[in-house]
Amino acid sequence: MSGLDKPRRMRELFAQPGIIVCPGVYDGLTVKLVEQAGFDVAVVSGAAVSASLLGAPDLGVMSMTELLQQVRNIVGASDIPIIADAETGFGGVQNVVRTVRALEQAGVAAYILEDQTQNRKCGHFADKSVIPTSEMVLKLKAAVKTRENPDVVLIARTDALEIEGIDAAIARARAYAEAGADCLFVEAPRTPEHMEYIISSLKDTGLPLKANMAEGGLTPMYSAAELEKIGFKLVTYPGGCQKVVVKMVSAFLRSLKETGSIDEFYPSKMASLAERSAVLGLTDYLQFETDLLAESS
Repeated sequence: MSGLDKPRRMRELFAQPGIIVCPGVYDGLTVKLVEQAGFDVAVVSGAAVSASLLGAPDLGVMSMTELLQQVRNIVGASDIPIIADAETGFGGVQNVVRTVRALEQAGVAAYILEDQTQNRKCGHFADKSVIPTSEMVLKLKAAVKTRENPDVVLIARTDALEIEGIDAAIARARAYAEAGADCLFVEAPRTPEHMEYIISSLKDTGLPLKANMAEGGLTPMYSAAELEKIGFKLVTYPGGCQKVVVKMVSAFLRSLKETGSIDEFYPSKMASLAERSAVLGLTDYLQFETDLLAESS
């Protein structure tokens, strides 16, 4: 799928019946695994990229250029549409313009822009703060005005629920819809009642609504089928791949340290060299070289 087709495919997925299930990725290998598992779309988790690249928690320490380079790698490694975490846009209106332009040039099909302040934190951490609604509206309008490909999807996220309450978060989401957002995302609802209230309060906007299943976070865990029944259109599982890696690699390293052997893991719990090479498409790389030499001889 060409870069121009990916945003169009994202729009098609929103228009089709059924919920869009979107695993979180953080590098080229994880996006290949997601694609080969048959998922239609993946989301670049800012938290997972921060952990992978910097070994740092999701506290806004990652720069725009660090995130952007990883987004480019992920988009280039896959043929499915990619949703990028644009965080706060990394500054004011002019920073949003730069970030949006760079993400679109990188080939993303959609991106998420949030209303936290610059000293941002994971949406499921305590003591967050948000910018005024009017400031976020300007950021969203700047993003819309900057967009060159009209198919690129703008997902507006509010983190105001914990700080200002559910009704204020709903009011923000409505303002963001009016500012030009294509999809609405109220982060970190804490109860089933919150989840249903978000749907009932924002249904009349006509925009798709996003749920975020942050494993171990503040929001109750739902299956995709349960979320679809409530009324959500898009669900992300942002940290799932990486959290599995943390558990499994930690267990592997403990076993290796204690036994001096990998027998507990290989081959039953570990990919072989050939299996990893198959995921990465080694045969295609080698065939390209073979064909090139044949054409040149």
